[in-house]
Amino acid sequence: MTAIPHEDEAPVRGMWRQGLEVFCENRLALVGVGLFVVLAAFSFLGPLFYQTDQVHTDLTKVFLTPGTDGHPLGTDGVGYDQLGRLMLGGQTSIVVGLAAGLLATVVGTVWGAVAGFAGGWVDAVMMRVVDAFMSIPALFLFMLMASIVTPTVPMLIVIIGAFAWLGPARLVRGEALTLRTREYVMAMRGMGGTGGRAVRRHIIPNAIGTVIVNATFQVADAILYVAYLSFLGLGVPPPAANWGGMLSDGLSDTFSGHWWLLYPPGIAIILIVLAFNFIGDGLRDVFEVRLRRR
Repeated sequence: MTAIPHEDEAPVRGMWRQGLEVFCENRLALVGVGLFVVLAAFSFLGPLFYQTDQVHTDLTKVFLTPGTDGHPLGTDGVGYDQLGRLMLGGQTSIVVGLAAGLLATVVGTVWGAVAGFAGGWVDAVMMRVVDAFMSIPALFLFMLMASIVTPTVPMLIVIIGAFAWLGPARLVRGEALTLRTREYVMAMRGMGGTGGRAVRRHIIPNAIGTVIVNATFQVADAILYVAYLSFLGLGVPPPAANWGGMLSDGLSDTFSGHWWLLYPPGIAIILIVLAFNFIGDGLRDVFEVRLRRR
């Protein structure tokens, strides 16, 4: 027997199709998706096909120029293959960026939704906490925490996520202030619904457009923060690698003529950050069109 589609499925399917069409109309958004797929495949699938030793040093092969002795991008100051190092560094940068961006988005969304919906003194106290942390430069806070604890991948995720949630909190709080006066929220409260249910079922779901768009920018910012910390020597210690640490090492060696240690990680950082910014712009177009036609 042929299943009869639910009456609500067609509008939902139409919204998804419309959103996909709007996203595909943004050429830069498609470029961003392509860049992310290529860089992710390069970092995570590349080592399966191009295997190198990124643990043991080889001082007989230091500073080999690109194309020498089977090293397409040359080697660094301790003999690591630069192409294999770039793949390994990409894994750390992408994982930390995605995880820290997701953590910051989740914490900021919950904090902002609760503050905006509760209002009154609860909102005042919660947002003063946000304002207090935002008054301190984020990079300073990251440097302080990274200098106190041992910088590992999980610790970098926690450090960046613990302070990057402030921006999403303010955005979602603004959405919550508007949504809490809507008729469906007032009706739910009139029928005895709790504040927690209002936040879970109405505030956060209706602010999801703002949340998703901001999440892409949070990931881009987190990748930059990883690069900042690693550039300042507060990243993951060797033999682990990330693009920021490679950039820092390459900068000191560039003055000796070893240019191939600087440009590849620098270009990779620029491309991955551009990719997430392009994707974020495309998603913003999608949700703006859906809201206008709602």
